[in-house]
Amino acid sequence: MKLGIIYAGQGSQVVGMGKSFYPREIFDQNEDLKELCFNGPLEKLSYTPYTQPCMVMVATIITDLLKEQGIVPDYTAGLSLGEYSALYCAGVFERKQVIDLARFRGKVMQEAVSGIESEMIAVLGMKEELLQDLCHQASSLGVVSISNYNCPGQLVVAGEKKAVEKVKELALENKARRVISLNTSGPFHTSLLKEASLALKERFKKETFHEMKIPVIFNTLGHEIEDQSIPEILEKQVMSSVYFEKSIRYMIDQGVDTIIEVGPGKVLSGFVRKIDRSIQLYQIEDMESLKKTVKALKGE
Repeated sequence: MKLGIIYAGQGSQVVGMGKSFYPREIFDQNEDLKELCFNGPLEKLSYTPYTQPCMVMVATIITDLLKEQGIVPDYTAGLSLGEYSALYCAGVFERKQVIDLARFRGKVMQEAVSGIESEMIAVLGMKEELLQDLCHQASSLGVVSISNYNCPGQLVVAGEKKAVEKVKELALENKARRVISLNTSGPFHTSLLKEASLALKERFKKETFHEMKIPVIFNTLGHEIEDQSIPEILEKQVMSSVYFEKSIRYMIDQGVDTIIEVGPGKVLSGFVRKIDRSIQLYQIEDMESLKKTVKALKGE
């Protein structure tokens, strides 16, 4: 068996997440996040500056519990925000550090898009090249681009509302199977996040990046790091497309045959199934699913 761990991103948050792992010291060190995770309300938990540290905090707990059971991946990756949890898993960040960074990232991302009328849509059943062309056609109305390459048949477009609405109209005219409006608080992974990217660049100058102990497959590359530094990649990540499908295919090419999704829900598992149905999938979001996964992996 070759194991990959993938971490869910923003959008997967649910009220009650992490509660089954309590008591753990990290919750009491972050009382505001604990209260939001356990009791919500969902509207506040779904606000970017809160969602990001909450998701990362719960992911660090699950990562540590897996390590305590001797379960360490051969490769790790995360969807957007999930990349920070993957870097924690790989030993690049310490726990307090990664939660603080997620707080900062959520704050500067929200500030960067404040006042911009924006939209994100999932486009189903359309070729990449055609959708790229439609984004180009609509770009006279504002910033618009493909923000996520999730899996075969599912791409996400983000940008300024008028331009995205035009892409939606053109996609349906060009026989997209379906177009779904996404409930997000900004046009993430587009050039509109430039201010957030610059703020992260300054913040990273003060941070210690430890040696990577497990290979991380990065969103903006769809493979392992080459001649870039981790800070450079993370600066770029907020305003660049997420190549999730490419990342999973790379993981599989390295021999990974078993993948654990960490985080609420099974969004990423759904993408992986569409990429390669032969992968053995597990998902961990609470103590029950953790125990079940550990038992299965240990063959008990």
